[in-house]
Amino acid sequence: MSNLYKITGYKPLLNPQETEQGIKKIKDFFQQNLSTGLKLRRVTGPLFVLQGTGINDDLNGVERPVTFPIKDLGDQRAEVVHSLAKWKRLTLAEYKIQPGYGIYTDMNAIRADEELDNLHSLYVDQWDWERVITADQRNIGFLETIVRDIYAAMLRTEFMVCEAYPQIQPFLPNEIFFIHAEELRKMYPDLTPRQREDAITEAKGAVFIIGIGCPLGDGKPHDGRAPDYDDYSTISSLGLPGLNGDIMIWDSVLNRAVEVSSMGIRVDKEALLRQLESSGKQERKKLYFHKRLLDGTLPLSIGGGIGQSRLCMLYLRKAHIGEIQASIWPQEMRDKCRKQGIHLL
Repeated sequence: MSNLYKITGYKPLLNPQETEQGIKKIKDFFQQNLSTGLKLRRVTGPLFVLQGTGINDDLNGVERPVTFPIKDLGDQRAEVVHSLAKWKRLTLAEYKIQPGYGIYTDMNAIRADEELDNLHSLYVDQWDWERVITADQRNIGFLETIVRDIYAAMLRTEFMVCEAYPQIQPFLPNEIFFIHAEELRKMYPDLTPRQREDAITEAKGAVFIIGIGCPLGDGKPHDGRAPDYDDYSTISSLGLPGLNGDIMIWDSVLNRAVEVSSMGIRVDKEALLRQLESSGKQERKKLYFHKRLLDGTLPLSIGGGIGQSRLCMLYLRKAHIGEIQASIWPQEMRDKCRKQGIHLL
């Protein structure tokens, strides 16, 4: 329960009914802008996949997926997805999507090991997207171009929200700031990665931190990444490793940085082999997804996830993700939220 942030003087700007209407407006508007901005076709994504295929995202490698037996498959086990990072790449190949175009889907997940607080829930909802790229687009410049396209959709959505609800004031800067995790470490050498995110995001408003998962100058990564989707080990034009990153937005309600998207250029064959070896996960080469990638039957791609509830939190100036989505919360947390004027759905 110590994970609940204490909010002083919080007063919701929208009542529960207005909030529900605002959530729908935001989700409808943003996904349409994302789709047209990145040339993405909507597809239907799975809630669960078969265990042992290597298709599920294992996040930091320690989170346990929710699993269950399937009666008609001889009790073979399925697991609820953590995200669709790998599934999307298989789908690009199946649909024969051409370079410059891609797909997006509504991803719903259950993360039973999540530590619950204002930003983290057992239920995760995000737009998972993936786009086919060419070999010459596997560089930092192209990554930054896509980040700017996503941020442009965020700016347009903010304008729509403020027009619909005049009591909500704009808060996003006109441009997003780019910085590599190693540069950030050198800028704030005495701070933890979490504290560095807060410091730079408070100063800039919106930040894309490059190089998530690669060891930094102190030998430690800024944050963990599974070795088999984002390419975090390629040396970029910055002279630093990493072709991935996180979009961070400063939230003045919570007084902290909020990660709204994790994304990146995906591993090619060489990067996959390199990252599996460095992480000690070479046994994954035997799994279905990894075989497809190593056989050269999957396209090069860029992709990521964008948190739906977190975006709605930011736009509607909410203090808890439970004001946006219905989930399960400890009674102690519900009691404390009630005292702070936070209405959990």
